[in-house]
Amino acid sequence: MIPPRVREWIISVPAMAWLVVFFLIPTLVIFVIAFKPATPMGGLGEGWTLDTWRELGNPNYPDIMMRTLRLSFYCTAACILIGLPFSYYMARAAEKLQRWLLMLVIIPFWTNFLIRVFAWKAVLHPEGPLKHLLVSLGAVPPDTMLLYNEGAVLLVMVYTYLPFAIMPLYASIEKFDFSLMEAAQDLGAGRVVFFSRVFLPGIRRGIQTAVLMVLIPALGSYVIPDILGGPTSEMLGNKIAQRAFADRNLPHAAALSALLCAGVMLLLIGWGLLARHRQKRGLT
Repeated sequence: MIPPRVREWIISVPAMAWLVVFFLIPTLVIFVIAFKPATPMGGLGEGWTLDTWRELGNPNYPDIMMRTLRLSFYCTAACILIGLPFSYYMARAAEKLQRWLLMLVIIPFWTNFLIRVFAWKAVLHPEGPLKHLLVSLGAVPPDTMLLYNEGAVLLVMVYTYLPFAIMPLYASIEKFDFSLMEAAQDLGAGRVVFFSRVFLPGIRRGIQTAVLMVLIPALGSYVIPDILGGPTSEMLGNKIAQRAFADRNLPHAAALSALLCAGVMLLLIGWGLLARHRQKRGLT
């Protein structure tokens, strides 16, 4: 008879081994490369150095990092604000309609990501149909540029990551006990009070998952700002790619990657500590 604790370890070992081999070890390798000197041929030199980390004091990097954080947080907030009412309607809809709505959410994944981004480039083109429509309606002046700015990057980021917010929100709302709405109304609570005091706390885990599912990939966005953004819309992912491929400076690319990874880890740790603190307060 295998003890329960041993059974738990046996079941967990494959997943833990996968995470260690394909996530932990590559991350540690990136941190190690960041302390190696670069060679003119794009390789790694002998010994160790802190020169790469000193080069991160480039005055352009604070602006790029702030832009990355700003666009990522805006994208996350927009996805939650758009995804929450849609997920609510989808969870409350009839079963047949739910399947159709769920398919509409999943359909974009049937098309290659690059094709979808280039399709947006055609839509937002200066001579594209959207520009002509907006100009004809008088919504924008003729010299308005829909491409190569932060607005275009943010728009396509929201389009891309919105399904990642809808799915966990829908899964959480579908399990919510809506009989609590009637109970809250019987106790004199209005819709606003029910929404803020009962509904949102009841789907808190779904909201937290949706935030992480959108925010983390948004922080590492590279393709969207590279295709739809301009020089003033660069994000940290673009600099990492530039240092790795164009400049062939692997230590510099590794340092930027390590910085981004550390930021995400600090975000997750802070989120976990906050959730634990709230849980303890709830228990006490």
